[in-house]
Amino acid sequence: MSDILWIQNGRIIDPLSNRDESGDLYAIDGRIVDSLSHKQQEEAHIIDAKQAVVCPGLVDIHVHFREPGQTHKETIESGSWSAAAGGFTSVVCMPNTTPPADNPGTIQLIQNAIKKAAIRVYPSGCITIGMKGEKLASTGSMKKAGVVCITDDGMCIQSNELMRRAVEYANMFDMPVMDHCQDESLTKGSVMNEGVVSTRLGLNGWPASAEDIIVSRNVILSTHTGAHIHLQHISSATSVDIIRRAKQRQIRITAEATPHHLHLTDESLATYDTNFKMNPPLRTEADRQAIIEGIKDGTLDCVATDHAPHTNYEKDQEFDYAPFGIVGLETSLPITLEVLHREAAMSLSDTISLLTDKAAAVLNLEGGNIKTGARADITIFDPDETRTVDPDKLLSKSKNSPWIGCEMKGRVKLTIVGGKIVYDGEKIVC
Repeated sequence: MSDILWIQNGRIIDPLSNRDESGDLYAIDGRIVDSLSHKQQEEAHIIDAKQAVVCPGLVDIHVHFREPGQTHKETIESGSWSAAAGGFTSVVCMPNTTPPADNPGTIQLIQNAIKKAAIRVYPSGCITIGMKGEKLASTGSMKKAGVVCITDDGMCIQSNELMRRAVEYANMFDMPVMDHCQDESLTKGSVMNEGVVSTRLGLNGWPASAEDIIVSRNVILSTHTGAHIHLQHISSATSVDIIRRAKQRQIRITAEATPHHLHLTDESLATYDTNFKMNPPLRTEADRQAIIEGIKDGTLDCVATDHAPHTNYEKDQEFDYAPFGIVGLETSLPITLEVLHREAAMSLSDTISLLTDKAAAVLNLEGGNIKTGARADITIFDPDETRTVDPDKLLSKSKNSPWIGCEMKGRVKLTIVGGKIVYDGEKIVC
């Protein structure tokens, strides 16, 4: 394939440069350019994007690719395929692998596996050794090994003193700290949101206050240290309010919402389907609406999937014993479009921004825009084309999605990384 790319007749949306127009997009040697010469046009690989949106490649700062140690669920390679099929060209993988990514050696192992990926994959490192919340891992050496942030995602550091030291240390290296907000003293044995539905179902409840307390803790620590703390998968209305007030005071807090917390509530668990079991749990309709409002007014910075693959036999257990988490890369775009663009009346550009430039900005990643000179990481999708979520067609190794059998509107037609097509709408082609 030519190193010259000419995308014709698309609706080009680049939120960072406020571009939303019908026209053509050009790339040479993996970078966006303003135009092509006559000779370059003759040599270009032409893509007709009629009736499709052409936007920056999507960015997800929160995925679990399970390598090393849990490759029966997902590998970096298979996870990258799933991401490409969802329109993502850059993702950040979490460090809760086996062993945890808490040292440069494990980070290098992950970096070697990333070479097989279809898209750009960025590693993160652990905050604490073994994710045990006891001793700090070496942030400086992991940064040299290539991590873009540190997190004990899936585990929350319970010691406020240790978390303070962690964010102070990370701030020395200009390293964002991402935190899964959960006061474990309030959630022992909990499997779903605490409320009317958990009482009706006879399941142990996970109170929203367990999230709110740690969100408050992190706001206070950021206030006193000046460190950048990113709050993962916010699910509580009170947490949204705490973050909103912190941002009004210019505190260095950022936060994300997931497609499942935007779209679903705890009522979805009425049939005890473990594909609706996640951490933090699905909460009430009031919480869901608060998250949507938080997205609309900028309190929550971006949308991230928390893609968490598990095998069928792991999920096919009694509700109490099944693992938390769902896959989400291949359903993220249509769900986000449905909830935020169609139902909440956000503009298409603002909606795409949450999955592109705003996501990249949280961790200062290159990408998320298609300005002149930017990487030619591009997603082309038809916002009106529908498809049914078929587990046999999901490219993730795992199929634990709550949307199996559902019809979704918005289909990725092409995913392009560095000017090269990696997904053609049906299969990986890189």
